[in-house]
Amino acid sequence: MDVFVSYAHEDGAWARSLAGALSRRGLRVFFDEWDILPGDVIVHRTDAAISDAACAVMVVSPALTTSPRALEEYAALATAGATRNLRFIPVLIGEAALPPFAANRVWRDFRHVDEREYEAKVEELFTVILGRTARATPGGIGTPAREENLAAALPSPARPVTEPDQRALVICHAAADAAYGLALADQLRTAGLPVWSAADLRPGDAHFWTIRQQLASATAVIVLMSPHSQDSDDVTRMILEAMLHQRPFFPVLLEGQRNYHLAHTWYVDARDGRLLREAELDLLRELDAAQDAGRPDEPLPVLPAPLGRPTVGAVRVPLAASLQRLDTYLSEGELAHADLQTTAVVLEAAGRLDEGWVGARHARGIPSSVLAGVDAVWADHSHGRQGLRAQAALARVRRARHADFLALSVACGWRGSADSAVPGGYREFTDLAGPGPRNGFYPTLRNPQNELFLDWYDQWTATVLAVHQHPWTGEISR
Repeated sequence: MDVFVSYAHEDGAWARSLAGALSRRGLRVFFDEWDILPGDVIVHRTDAAISDAACAVMVVSPALTTSPRALEEYAALATAGATRNLRFIPVLIGEAALPPFAANRVWRDFRHVDEREYEAKVEELFTVILGRTARATPGGIGTPAREENLAAALPSPARPVTEPDQRALVICHAAADAAYGLALADQLRTAGLPVWSAADLRPGDAHFWTIRQQLASATAVIVLMSPHSQDSDDVTRMILEAMLHQRPFFPVLLEGQRNYHLAHTWYVDARDGRLLREAELDLLRELDAAQDAGRPDEPLPVLPAPLGRPTVGAVRVPLAASLQRLDTYLSEGELAHADLQTTAVVLEAAGRLDEGWVGARHARGIPSSVLAGVDAVWADHSHGRQGLRAQAALARVRRARHADFLALSVACGWRGSADSAVPGGYREFTDLAGPGPRNGFYPTLRNPQNELFLDWYDQWTATVLAVHQHPWTGEISR
């Protein structure tokens, strides 16, 4: 059986027309008026048809919610969709809300369609039921269908991140480090500090949004550094989200090397398995008190400066893996995360992760393949509008002068004019890109971790000028 058509009795005429249109195209259609014969046990025949069907079309209208038989079929189809990957296609013909399971499937809207639109939608259903791919070409899926796909896949309006009821120290860790994370949370609570981690999610929470909400207002972000967390996409995303909001970091090293993204950050060495000492708890108390006294978007630098010569090195990430992660962020539209990833790639290539910025002599050691790889990923996702090539075409850096940086920053949209200031907060800075980021804005090479210190602007300027004076960048601008 190719397709099972389910409907309420009141919608029989419309469902019969659809079943006939699909059948005339050569599909094997189960439609109860045709396929349940005198003497058949209706429930057995229906169960067998649902088990045999490759696809199911459910006609959704106000009548569905009052039809016991249709609701029983809906429940059976929902189970089949979950257990054996039955393709379940809701079609709307009346003003009724989609049931929860149906709302999780891409639907088709047959309301208010003319004859031509009706035939086009039936043809698309036929193509999908056959297992073919209807492409977005003049002969494939048209604009209305693509709009319905987006409405089905992205039904919720944007939900702004708001401040939680209580700002807290947020603990980020991989699943393998959960035992230490729970013990640390207990220690901090005993010390009278507000703490939150993913372990505190409650039933019904929108977990992705809740985690972002906590990170955006965290008094500090405690990252448990280990090989497990370094390899965790979830932990990396939490770090980048906290960087975006310029939250202070309090890394705790459990084993292995320091995190790639937190190399330019003071850290606690807990490789012996110890919890925090009283002096370290006092630092967190100061952070908590400072955040309560200041503005949420202006963290105060109460943590010690990064160690000049850390006893433990930072993780080295292969270029291919770094570029793959960059590609993933851009594919998901996480432009600020991709920007921070790019800065880390450049710093690592220059051997300057611990310092958090590069000068001209450091940048000369960056292999051209690194800059070419970064540029290719940005250009591929923006049709050439973003990346180092795009920036070089807007304004070429000829000398390591601030005037060259001003010209580039105006051309890239980092400031409105040479006389205007650049936003001091990284989040406000990336907001300048606006919807549909302006050409050349990314990558910015700006490092939010440095922005706790007074010379952050000079370090950012030096980094941008050094990269744009690299021989590879000079070659592409000619």
